[in-house]
Amino acid sequence: MASGGPTGGPHVPDRTADRIPPQRTAHRTPPLAVDELRALVEAGEIDTVVLAFTDMQGRLQGKRFAARFFLAEVLDHGTEGCNYLLAVDVELNTVEGYAMSSWERGYGDFAMHGDTGTLRRVPWNPGTAMINADLAWHDGSPVVASPRQILRRQLDRLAERGWSAYVGTELEFMVFQDTYEQAWGSGYRGLTPANQYNVDYSVLGTARVEPLLRRIRNEMGGAGMTVESAKGECNYGQHEIAFRYDEALTTCDHHAIYKTGAKEIAAQEGQSLTFMAKYDEREGNSCHIHLSLRDEEGRPVMADEEGPYGMSRTMRHFLAGQLAGLRELSLLYAPNINSYKRFQPGSFAPTAVAWGPDNRTCALRVVGHGPSHRLENRVPGGDVNPYLAVAGMIAAGLHGVDHKLELPEACTGNAYTGEAEHVPATLREAADLWGASALARDAFGEEVVGHYLNMARVEQRAYDTAVTDWERYRSFERM
Repeated sequence: MASGGPTGGPHVPDRTADRIPPQRTAHRTPPLAVDELRALVEAGEIDTVVLAFTDMQGRLQGKRFAARFFLAEVLDHGTEGCNYLLAVDVELNTVEGYAMSSWERGYGDFAMHGDTGTLRRVPWNPGTAMINADLAWHDGSPVVASPRQILRRQLDRLAERGWSAYVGTELEFMVFQDTYEQAWGSGYRGLTPANQYNVDYSVLGTARVEPLLRRIRNEMGGAGMTVESAKGECNYGQHEIAFRYDEALTTCDHHAIYKTGAKEIAAQEGQSLTFMAKYDEREGNSCHIHLSLRDEEGRPVMADEEGPYGMSRTMRHFLAGQLAGLRELSLLYAPNINSYKRFQPGSFAPTAVAWGPDNRTCALRVVGHGPSHRLENRVPGGDVNPYLAVAGMIAAGLHGVDHKLELPEACTGNAYTGEAEHVPATLREAADLWGASALARDAFGEEVVGHYLNMARVEQRAYDTAVTDWERYRSFERM
């Protein structure tokens, strides 16, 4: 890290953020232009602006500003936030082991700068706009372990080859008739799902919760996202709302905003919903990630109608890299203890490190044709941090391209019963693989590898020392 950052020299307090140039996304038309925001503020339609970044766990963290103050002071100069926000556990407890932030370092600030290409209205919160932030140290250097920066670095690597990534995420959730407060008060036991049976593709089943689904669809559209559809899923009360693919960074921004917004809308409706990977013993919440590449002329890089399964040579190398790196990078796809409970045979969550054309039993599925030809990573669950997962897919793919890895034979049968390597079965296994990965170090650097290895170790220690209801039920009287 350069001098003046968290690992080299003293922190400069407070308004040093003024000297850090904000990042911009100039090539995109934002959902809400700055001039439009100014006009809405003057007209009294917008009075609040949320400036937020995505933390390690994929959550939005930030501040709500009075809109006039935001325009006058924050838009061009940024603001500060405590750097412990990238060095805590899920419950925001300070923990040991992070180089960037600690009691010994004084828990100083980093700078938060809004990317004006992400400015948008927030229809579910009256009078509110939102902007996504990038993080920088006080010397202007980026916070390389922040999820958005990790993805930016991999997108830069693609750009060096004249490529850009387009991504779609398919995020499932379960809806309950209980409020979040009621769910907390009951210890998340005995909740009432919004559907009492499997409503996969059922129009009747989705109609039961259409008031909630309709609000989410329409208000995400009002926030600048292109909504495609909503459908029921297999578990009780389980649903999915699909959005059109977009440039990788934009899709990940939308993903994080959507998760927060869907929860807020559910709370306003007196309900709750969860994206946790495995709520119960039935089907878990998945987040299948679709990825394709385009060149500088906008032409598809992965498609070749003459190639096997319509794949170009580049796609075959890129897909081979996914297979080669999947186990080592699983921490980016499945970041929590609970994530690994999805991976059960016959569950539509993968167990085999295998690929197949339109084969949902594999970890990697090849779908589409022509310009829409793409790969689908079926490993991530609803708890995934999209920036990290997409960064992992790009890193693995470029590893395959750079080393011209050959693609093994496709799996056209049941991958659950095949002989392919197994997706890591636990967070502990995934953390060990990540910590030992040369691929991860080459792609992300030592700082990022160490940072997220510590995140996994913190979660594992917390789990290992917890006493669960399962243990009490089995042991209190009968052991």
